[in-house]
Amino acid sequence: MQYLSILATLTATALAVSGAHAGPQRVFVPEGSADTVLVVDAATGDTLGRITGLEAVHGLAGAAGSPYLVAGSYSEVAREDIAAIAQPEGVSQDEHAAHHAKPEKQIGPADAGLSLLSVIDIASGEILRRIEVPGAVHHTAVSPDGRYAVATHPAEDGISVVDLNSFKLVAWVATGPQPNYASFGADPGTVYVSNTGNGTISEVDLDRGIVRRNLIAGAAPEHMAINRTDGVIYAADADAGLVVELSLSTGAEQRVFDIGGEIHGLDFSDDGQRLFVAGKESDTLAAVDLATGQIVRAALAPAPYHLTTIPGTGTFFVSSRDEPKVWIVDSATLKPRGEFAIEGEGHQMVALP
Repeated sequence: MQYLSILATLTATALAVSGAHAGPQRVFVPEGSADTVLVVDAATGDTLGRITGLEAVHGLAGAAGSPYLVAGSYSEVAREDIAAIAQPEGVSQDEHAAHHAKPEKQIGPADAGLSLLSVIDIASGEILRRIEVPGAVHHTAVSPDGRYAVATHPAEDGISVVDLNSFKLVAWVATGPQPNYASFGADPGTVYVSNTGNGTISEVDLDRGIVRRNLIAGAAPEHMAINRTDGVIYAADADAGLVVELSLSTGAEQRVFDIGGEIHGLDFSDDGQRLFVAGKESDTLAAVDLATGQIVRAALAPAPYHLTTIPGTGTFFVSSRDEPKVWIVDSATLKPRGEFAIEGEGHQMVALP
């Protein structure tokens, strides 16, 4: 297994540019079955580099100010094959062997499979650590203070919690059937996890490793977006084609927006006044005016899938579920400004300086 860092010259250029302009300069696109993460220019979609050695990478997350990305593998690996995984640079053979030895205390379900979270250095693109977690990883999240990484495990009905200071798995929390997505509000010690199997969102206290309460969120919530200022969470009730709006303080349902057809990714506009939604089944994008509830739609085909706003650019990126490409969409018009090719499938994209 090899590591392909972002080219040093391009990294240096990106860092120099980031000091001169506000907003993200790079977008990291996990390419699923291609086992890679594509790194592109946030404004143009031009390729800056590619990170390899990330099997079945689906979940990818980072946080402003954190030096790391955390990538999750949506496949499992046998423990006897762990030794064959290349050890990251800067880690001695003894450290590598000790890290992947069977832990003295089981964390997570006893019968769970084994998968890997990869911690990536943003500046170089190098994989710094591989952390064993119980079961295939769907999505990941990094806390706003950069301390915690969280991974959802749909087949194991819970989440794993990693301390990014020690690079260790520190907790397992059973949230509910088929946990799908994880999002943070303003409190870096609290993460919200959508449980697709029972129509709930679990509020998880990471310091205590417990579920404090469950919020009812439609029939089968998946992707989420949280307005940290207003304390409101939006969840995609994907198969029903609905977006459910909940108050974080009370847990009460406030509004439901009917997008229509199966939906997938969602994110806010730069000013937080609109919510963009990918209509995978209907081949459309929707923009919900959060003040009035009015919904504007525009055609985009085929199968818009994951969606990530690129702050400061007036655009958001949308991957296609059916074709290896990502659209660069104008936030005001919902029309594509351009597109770029990828390998595999575009999943949980991350925009960072």
